[in-house]
Amino acid sequence: MASSRQPNILVRLWLGFWRGLTAFRMAVFNILFLLVLALVLGMVFRGGDQLIIEDDTTLVLSPRGMIVEEYRGTPLERMINEALGQEVPETRLRDLLAGLEQAADDDRITQVLINTDELWGVGTGVMQDLDQAFADFRETGKSVIAYGGFMGQGQYFLASQADEIWLDHEGMVMFEGFGRYRNYYREGLDRIGVEVNLFKTGDYKSAMEPWERSDMSEPDREASEYFLGGLWQDYLDAVAMNRGVPVDVLVDIAGDYSRYLERADGNPARMALDNGLVDRLVSRPELRAEMAQRGAPDDNGDFRRVGFRQFVSGDMPVRRPGTGQVGVIVAEGMIVEGDQPAGTIGSESTSRLIRQAARDDSIEAVVLRVNSGGGSAFASEIIRRELVALRDAGKPVVVSMGNVAASGGYWIAMGANEVWAYPTTITGSIGVVGFLPTFEETLSRIGIHTDGVGTTPLAGALRPDRAMSDEVRQLLDTMINASYREFLGLVAEHREMDVGEVHEVAQGRVWTGTQAMERGLVDHLGNLSDAIASAARIAGLGEDYRVTYVEPELKPWQAFFAGMGARALVAAGFEPGNGLLDALPIETRDGLMRDLRLLTEATRRNGRPGAVAHCLCDSPM
Repeated sequence: MASSRQPNILVRLWLGFWRGLTAFRMAVFNILFLLVLALVLGMVFRGGDQLIIEDDTTLVLSPRGMIVEEYRGTPLERMINEALGQEVPETRLRDLLAGLEQAADDDRITQVLINTDELWGVGTGVMQDLDQAFADFRETGKSVIAYGGFMGQGQYFLASQADEIWLDHEGMVMFEGFGRYRNYYREGLDRIGVEVNLFKTGDYKSAMEPWERSDMSEPDREASEYFLGGLWQDYLDAVAMNRGVPVDVLVDIAGDYSRYLERADGNPARMALDNGLVDRLVSRPELRAEMAQRGAPDDNGDFRRVGFRQFVSGDMPVRRPGTGQVGVIVAEGMIVEGDQPAGTIGSESTSRLIRQAARDDSIEAVVLRVNSGGGSAFASEIIRRELVALRDAGKPVVVSMGNVAASGGYWIAMGANEVWAYPTTITGSIGVVGFLPTFEETLSRIGIHTDGVGTTPLAGALRPDRAMSDEVRQLLDTMINASYREFLGLVAEHREMDVGEVHEVAQGRVWTGTQAMERGLVDHLGNLSDAIASAARIAGLGEDYRVTYVEPELKPWQAFFAGMGARALVAAGFEPGNGLLDALPIETRDGLMRDLRLLTEATRRNGRPGAVAHCLCDSPM
């Protein structure tokens, strides 16, 4: 007689779970198959959407957020952030330049409208690229109109490129000047018992000052006033030339804004109009009607237009009909060790791009576009050596400095044949710091103490819960000074200067591009196009060359599944939570996050001390 006994409860639960898991897995794969099938069928029967541009079309330049060299994060991260509504507003400089270049040659584009309403600011360096691009465009005889509501000095600089500036009736133009303000943590750290162990070279090396002081040091104040004054004068000169307004008038308005506002009965828009800062006050309906009259109306009673993001196809267009190529590698953000996404310079990821350019036989010269205040000295040296290897392999290397190329950003530039900077680039800051805070007093206040034994004086000496010994302090001080001497030696070798000469302009001091040129720290002043042309000349490409950006990209199948993942998160109702830092003022929050990231890099994330070459001197907007 067969047994009728059933499996025990645990076995039945396991079998039920396994059958359910199998059914779920099959359902997921079926859904994925249907989505892929729908995508393929859509591509077969529908084809790609084609952008149709009619005659008398207006090209609308409406940059969002910050103007950057490259988007931050991986393509996957950007897709997910966009799907979640957490996208960081960014506009690539190369897309703006390409839009103007293509519009100049396109007879269907008859005018350009600059809309500044979504722009956060313009770095002092890229202003020169924009200045040149608009100058080239205006040579076609096509008109440029700028429109916006509130215009700070960054937005106003972009607007000053136009033939006419139209301001909203309720708008405002305001110059604040350039400033450099930071949070200082010394008093707060004392209250919680944190011991600051800081090692630095040079009186002007102030990157880690916030952790050891409660105010700005006099050397830092002196250096900051000097380079900020140079940047401010360059800004005033450029705007005055673009607008035909005397520099003295701009200085007077910025220095006594309230008096000018009182003269206009407290109306900022009228004040801007009365003093020649803008040409007309118009509402949005008036703007649309006027642009339609100057260009052409569309089918909806608006004006015929195309956004520059839709208009620009691919990256920078082919500049000349030749086959030789100049490869452009973007190095933007803090310099750290390892593999990093775009927007951060990684010793491995950036080096990989340099090797990629070395292997590509069609690339005959390389321009490294640096926009960085620095970071890890170790990572900077790895990248510099890769550039030297590329140069020794026969491919010329030219560094083009962006808004900022200081400290570690200047360090990696020493691997190039030539160094180009804007007049307003923030550079220099040749110096090194080391930082290792300890928390023994903080822990003792809550009754936690550290004790033990070791076989050598260095055993456990770098623990953050132990006070730093004099021997370790001497060791770290020796290391930081050695890194500084290495930095000085590299600059002396590549700039053909004596070490003593370099030391005179080093010590962590920051300079503008013009000031650096006067001191022999850069070779030429010019924009990215100038650096590219110089690289082509050194490589013997003549006038026949193309420009290509060397960068990793997602393969089509990766992009497809990345988009599916983003949509799945949205469908699941995922929303990032608000943290404690969100309650802080944005300037305080951003500054704190930047300082904490630099602190993390200084300790190499594992308590190991690292030499940091960073200036903490972002470009003012």
